[in-house]
Amino acid sequence: MLLKTTELEERKEGKQLYDYQKGAIEKIFNAFDDSPEDYHLLFQLPTGGGKTVIFSEIVRQYLKNHKKKVVVLTHRIELCNQTSKMLTEFGVANKIVNSKAKLDDQKEYDCFVAMVETLNNRLNDNKLDISDVGLVIIDEAHYNSFTKLFKFFYKSFILGVTATPLSSNIELPMTDNYNELIVGESIENLIDNNFLAKAEMFSYNVGLTSLEIGANGDYTVKSSEDLYTNNEMLSKLMMAYEERCKGKKTLIFNNGINTSLFVYDLFRSAGYPIAHLDNTASKKERESILRWFKETPNAILTSVSILTTGFDEPTVESIILNRATKSLTLYYQMIGRGSRILKDKTTFDVIDLGNNFYRFGAWGSNLDWQRIFKSPNYYLDSVLTDEIIESNFRYEMPASVRKEFANSKEVYFDINETYISSVRKGESTKVVLKRSIEQHATICIENSEDVFDALILMKLLDEDIDFRIHRYSKCISKSTHNFLSWLKDDYKKKLRSFIRENFDEIQIKLKG
Repeated sequence: MLLKTTELEERKEGKQLYDYQKGAIEKIFNAFDDSPEDYHLLFQLPTGGGKTVIFSEIVRQYLKNHKKKVVVLTHRIELCNQTSKMLTEFGVANKIVNSKAKLDDQKEYDCFVAMVETLNNRLNDNKLDISDVGLVIIDEAHYNSFTKLFKFFYKSFILGVTATPLSSNIELPMTDNYNELIVGESIENLIDNNFLAKAEMFSYNVGLTSLEIGANGDYTVKSSEDLYTNNEMLSKLMMAYEERCKGKKTLIFNNGINTSLFVYDLFRSAGYPIAHLDNTASKKERESILRWFKETPNAILTSVSILTTGFDEPTVESIILNRATKSLTLYYQMIGRGSRILKDKTTFDVIDLGNNFYRFGAWGSNLDWQRIFKSPNYYLDSVLTDEIIESNFRYEMPASVRKEFANSKEVYFDINETYISSVRKGESTKVVLKRSIEQHATICIENSEDVFDALILMKLLDEDIDFRIHRYSKCISKSTHNFLSWLKDDYKKKLRSFIRENFDEIQIKLKG
């Protein structure tokens, strides 16, 4: 047997294990005990559950009971260094195999930690002897870059670990490369037992129909930046921050460096403490920024990609998803950055500006990982499209704007319902916007003393107007950029004219 349970209790090195971690280790070793030497096992555990702790203990126990070696693979240098440090804490002497590492002392080590690309190059050049490697552990195993190394370890146990057992490439499902999945503790249980903080989700509806899907199956950086750098989205971001996150340590995730720089300029000009970080930063710059972020209570850090894995900062109080993604893994990774518990921190805020909540459900909801692993297409096909998500949106005025229309019992206008009604009556679809304009004019007038007040109030309706125009364009199946721009301008002109021409008449009706 590869592991004696009593040995877990006797271990003094490294971090102490929780019961659920001990249980996971026992299941993993039992699976290997009952399987051939080339078995491929996948283990799922949420971000913050201690995957590195678990596989470090597995390495320690494996080396204690076997005369074979271990290789641990990561996909980023930061993870490489963190993993090496954790293994050392567990009493496992290890060598990092990077591009600068000299391997003339490799016989002195039983454990190697390597980045996938570096190891691939070293193995192709026959620079590393792996003839006696019995166990290979792959961190963040959902990335398909690791699979090219499998041919080198055809006689080794392979243990992949991930928070989301869903391949980064839908054409290469994980079930093709792993024989079995073991599901660890759920997010819900980890929250209930005070191992993780609970996410308080706040979703702001965003029109995403302008986004394009790239070859990797996710939204392209260019189309994302076109959307998230426009004034409307930047204003929505600032409004969401000030409503929910002001004064809290906040991480903002973006899809594109330009977007992050726009966000940086926006918050900096507003006087908020903010820093920008992307993968072009030097190691020294990165360390300086992360130190500042850690030490500054109400700091804001806007970033691109780089902090989704290998970054643990328990003081984070708010996460803002200033992007949309089709990747369930990325969704969980981003939110997971705020889930670390700390002293009295039991909850953290998540602001969703990409309709991700509607696409994937609440972070921590019970997903059937076994079914997702075995039938990824079944899961992916069930994810709602942007069109379906947006068709169910109902515009809600921000609280600060709604106060200005306090005299109006109802401010919502259902474009879809009005469109369907007009079609059934055989009316021109133009009456939809005509009635919308009349309703907008009415709520402006009933909250004003004169025409000038009403026209000022009208300026607060830009977001609502945008929402109605987009919804109308969907109804008539016409949504080119030029058409929408013209339609919005025309709507506002007609609304201004209607207010001026009908102010007195509408006031009389309202008072009568």
